[in-house]
Parts: sequence; structure tokens; C-alpha cells
Amino acid sequence: MIEQNQQVVTETDVISVTPVAAEKVRELITQENDPTLGLRIFVAGGGCSGLQYGMTLDEEQEGDTSISMGDFKIFIDEMSIQYISGSEVDYVDSLMGAGFTVNNPNAVSTCGCGHSFKTAEGDGEARSCGCGH
Repeated sequence: MIEQNQQVVTETDVISVTPVAAEKVRELITQENDPTLGLRIFVAGGGCSGLQYGMTLDEEQEGDTSISMGDFKIFIDEMSIQYISGSEVDYVDSLMGAGFTVNNPNAVSTCGCGHSFKTAEGDGEARSCGCGH
């Protein structure tokens, strides 16, 4: 359980991680040899659909929601949590390449590469993907 704005929520209310993605995060943190690191998931403006996902290994920052996933943590900043709450993080290794993906129930349209999305509150129209895939 975590506390968020005086409200107790479960980890899966905020974000879930597939076993494959969790194993990849553990592997990356082990390679860095820094136990203070966790997976930072954030949303930034840009991309084909208006918003795009970002992920990096980082330390906890003031204002973050910190979610314990057992042996590692996920950090989400205050602005990003509203866009990705309820999402699932997965790791896909396919012929098109390997990487983390976010399955976001808040997205009403996504880019073909899965890194960009638009929510119902977003304005404008979805455009074709310029990801190069």
C-alpha cells in the first residue's frame, strides 16, 4: 500500500508491472550496482499523439509517488501520475526490437510505436506516427 494525497491506494490502482518487465528492471538495477535506483516512469509533451512515455533508472525525488514492487521501486512524479494511473508496464522482445511498453487504459489513441498517446481530455486529432517503424 502507498499513501497518495492522504488516500491509501494499492499498487495496482496506480500501476502494475508484468513479471517479464519486473525481471528486466531488476537486471538493469543490478547492472548499475546502485540499490537506491528505481524505475522512473513519466509522461512528457510531444510524440505523434501529443504525450509520450519516458522511463529511466533514477532516485526518488520530492513529490514522487513511490511504489514498492518487492525488491525495487517505481517512482512517478505528480504530473505524470494522472495520465498513467491504472496502466501496466510490460517488456517486449520482438523482431521489431526490444523495450518497455505501457498499456494505458486512459489513452484514447496511441501511436503505432506505442510511445505516444492522447487522452480523452487532450485536444486535437491523432496524427500518423512518425516513429520510423
